[in-house]
Amino acid sequence: MPFITTQDGTEIFYKDWGPRNAQPIVFHHGWPLSADDWDNQLMFFLGEGYRVIAHDRRGHGRSTQTDTGNDMDTYAQDVTALVRALDLSSAIHVGHSTGGGEATHYVAGAEPGRVSHLVLIAAVPPLMLKTEANPGGLPIEAFDAYRAGLAANRAQIYLDIAAGPFYGFNRTGVLPIQGVIDNWVRQGMMGGIKAQYDCIEAFSETDFTEDLKAIAVPVLLIHSEDDQIVPYANSAPLAIKLVRNGQLKTYSTLPHGCMTTHPDEINQDILAFLRGEQVGVTGDEAPALVAEPLPVG
Repeated sequence: MPFITTQDGTEIFYKDWGPRNAQPIVFHHGWPLSADDWDNQLMFFLGEGYRVIAHDRRGHGRSTQTDTGNDMDTYAQDVTALVRALDLSSAIHVGHSTGGGEATHYVAGAEPGRVSHLVLIAAVPPLMLKTEANPGGLPIEAFDAYRAGLAANRAQIYLDIAAGPFYGFNRTGVLPIQGVIDNWVRQGMMGGIKAQYDCIEAFSETDFTEDLKAIAVPVLLIHSEDDQIVPYANSAPLAIKLVRNGQLKTYSTLPHGCMTTHPDEINQDILAFLRGEQVGVTGDEAPALVAEPLPVG
């Protein structure tokens, strides 16, 4: 299996498929998953002629189960090491959930010529945590509950998340897909509990506001109003106001893991965006939502 080794000795697993002279797309997975979460997108965009790349974040999947460096700065440094090792230029970066934060942090500080587009799907920026400056965020108790559940019985909390809010299988009339649930749990259990525990702080408490302001490449934000993991009103509608050149595509009923449950819609959105088509509204057109504080749980 292909790995790169970072400066601190961490081995990062990656997939790299397609013509080496084709435009690369780098996929960044969510917590607590792996590159396998992008199976559909890897196959779809490979078929469209792109070079597709996905890595397992440190502590996740097949990468080293690190007990240190589980923070956004180090995650972005790991991406930089991967990009340099593969000598990628004019790459498209696509991030989901926590991976959206990782991709945002990387792209904001990327070397010139390395990045052409950024796509954020149900992503955590600008900031998930409730603060005085971010009153619509989730209270710290919500993330403490994640940590407590993880430490007490990781397998059970992963099953509960996958079978419920992540894919919207707890919604009336939505039929659970057992293979999708099993695959989510499988990916989560591949990683290390310490790294996944630390990652909760990374995805919930990192403020990406300045990163979003610094990004000059075109950005597509895809988010659903029924996202039960990363609340819509406090994420994409705020992020679109911060980027210089962005579009916001809003869905009404799709779940957080929408690229798995509705890949046809998401893949076509991304493809149209990469072809220069108008997919959603711009920052000036986006609704001026005021995020309201949400209850714990």
